[in-house]
Amino acid sequence: KTQALALINFPLSSLLQSTSPTLTYKLRVRDQSILQTLYSCGLRISELSGLNESDIDLKSREVLVTGKGNKQRIVFLNQQSLNTLSLYISESRPYLMSRVTKALYLNCSGGRLGHRSIQMLVKKYAKMLGLKDSIHTHTLRHSFATHLLNGGANLRVVQELLGHSSPVT
Repeated sequence: KTQALALINFPLSSLLQSTSPTLTYKLRVRDQSILQTLYSCGLRISELSGLNESDIDLKSREVLVTGKGNKQRIVFLNQQSLNTLSLYISESRPYLMSRVTKALYLNCSGGRLGHRSIQMLVKKYAKMLGLKDSIHTHTLRHSFATHLLNGGANLRVVQELLGHSSPVT
């Protein structure tokens, strides 16, 4: 749990100072929002990459996720993730957006951030933090489920939040 929490807060906490107008800061806000959303919502990489801005309801903290087989489910942002996502949407996303796009998370060219880029940023921050090479996007999904179950969450609820059709999965 400690490693997951350290990783999802690392991009901004590792900056020497708040440098809000710089590209580095804008990307760190995006990256921290990605890590926190992966963890707090238990998302698959394809689900995160496929998010559109219209899938987010900041007031209710709801995220409409399209999972495997185009099955949709609602998951919820915790307060920390909501705060970082709000900062990304208000400050970083407009800075990165070079054309009209529905995509929530954008690359430096203004397009949808792809699976490989998301995998690379997780690896980059894990390495900077001194974590094992085995850390990847799915590690955050597993941590989400494990932490919920260890905290006493009902298995059926965790199953639904993960988008699994069977509790065995």
